Amino acid sequence: MKRIVDLRSDTVTQPTEEMREAMRNALVGDDYYRDDPTVTQLEALAAAKFGKEAGLFVTSGTMGNLVSILTHTQRGDAIILEADAHVYRSETAHLAVVAGVMPKRVKGNRGILDPADVEEAIFAEGVLYPRTSLLCVENTHNSAGGTCVTPVQMSAFRRVADIHGMAIHVDGARIFSAVVALGADPQELAKDADSLTFCLSKNLACPFGSLIVANREFIERARRNRQMVGGGMRQAGIMAAAGIVALRTMIDRLSEDHDNARALAEALSKLGFEIDMEMVQTNIVFFNVPSEMIDAKKFVQDLGKLGVRVNPPAGRRVRMVTHYGVKREDIDYTLQGIKEVIERAK
Repeated sequence: MKRIVDLRSDTVTQPTEEMREAMRNALVGDDYYRDDPTVTQLEALAAAKFGKEAGLFVTSGTMGNLVSILTHTQRGDAIILEADAHVYRSETAHLAVVAGVMPKRVKGNRGILDPADVEEAIFAEGVLYPRTSLLCVENTHNSAGGTCVTPVQMSAFRRVADIHGMAIHVDGARIFSAVVALGADPQELAKDADSLTFCLSKNLACPFGSLIVANREFIERARRNRQMVGGGMRQAGIMAAAGIVALRTMIDRLSEDHDNARALAEALSKLGFEIDMEMVQTNIVFFNVPSEMIDAKKFVQDLGKLGVRVNPPAGRRVRMVTHYGVKREDIDYTLQGIKEVIERAK
C-alpha cells in the first residue's frame, strides 16, 4: 500500500486511543439544562488553563469567534483585525452576514499587528463613524505561517484598547502552539484578552469542538448567542471527553510538530524553494515554488501521486502543516518525494 503523508492541515488528525475510550465511557446529560457533567468539567478545565472565570463549549473555532464577536459588539460597530486574519478571510463572511459589523483591516508584520497601527485605525468619534468596539488578535496567525503573539505584545494591545474603550478577542485556534513555542504560561498569553477561543480539533487532535473562555458574565451572554446560531447541544459530553484528554496529554507533544516543521522548512530552503524562515515558528510551513523549477499546481499534483497530500497552491504559494500522526520519517519521505518531483521536472 502506498504511504500516505497528509500535510493539508492539522484538522486531519485522528483521535488517540485514550480519547476514544474516554468518549465511549463519558458521563453525559442534556447540556441545554446544564446537566452534562463532562461538558461542565471541560469548560472548567479550559477556563482554569487560561486563568479565566468560565468556559463555553462550542462546535468549532468559527462558531467560537462568531459567538464572541456577537457578544462583544452591536450591529454597525467596527472591529479591527489583521489584514489576513482567519476571522476575516476564512469564516464565510459571518462578520457581515450574521454579526453586522464592519471589519477594519490592518496589515501586520508576519501577521502581528503594530499597536500604533491599531490606534491609527480606530474611527473618530461622531455620528458619521462606526463605534470601534473590538480588536481581534490571531494567535498563532494561520496565513502568516503560525507566527506567535507574545505576552508583551498582548500587553501593548491592552493599553491601546483601554485608552479607546475597546475589548480584545483572541482567535487562539492554535494558542497552545504559541504556548509551547514561546515557553509561555497560557495565563500570561490570555490575561490581556477579554475573550479567547481555542480549537480542540486542530493541533490537539480531537475529533470535534472548540472553547471560549472569559469572565462569567460574558460567558452567560455568549451562551445565549451560541443558542441563536444553532450551537445548543444535548449529550455533548461524548465529544467533550476527548477535549479533557487533549488538555491533559496533547499540549507538551506539540514541540514534536514544531521540530518537524522546522526540519521540513530548512530542507525546502536548501532545495531552492523560497521560504521566510522567521515565519516558521510552530507547525505551519509556507513556501513559494520557483516558476523555473516546476509549476506549483503540477508540484502539488505530482506529490499527491506519491501519497503526500497538500492543498492546492495559491499562485506559487504552498502550505504544509505538521501534526499528531506525522513522524520524522514521514518528513523524510516527503522530502524524498519532493526531490523526485523536481528531478523529473528538469
